[in-house]
Amino acid sequence: MGNSTKIDWEEFRKKARNAAVTAAAETNRELAGEMSSITHLTKKEIQEIFPEKSEMEDFSELMEIVKSSTSRNNKVNKIAANSEKFSKVMLSLLGKIF
Repeated sequence: MGNSTKIDWEEFRKKARNAAVTAAAETNRELAGEMSSITHLTKKEIQEIFPEKSEMEDFSELMEIVKSSTSRNNKVNKIAANSEKFSKVMLSLLGKIF
């Protein structure tokens, strides 16, 4: 029978986790760069305010609602319908200001 190569599964898991963390960090930097191009915030400020990708995505969704061409009343209704998710965004933003 042929030679069998033994795989160090623990080392493999470590490398996979590190690769995932690196990829996530790069994605977060790219997303922050895109967001900074349409706000008055810098890429660095966005990353500091929203360290988690999900927070950046929520901020992006909130910006989309605010910048949409729908009526103010519709915007308020959409924000209210997602108030729990957007409350985290607002706390992070206001925390940066104050």
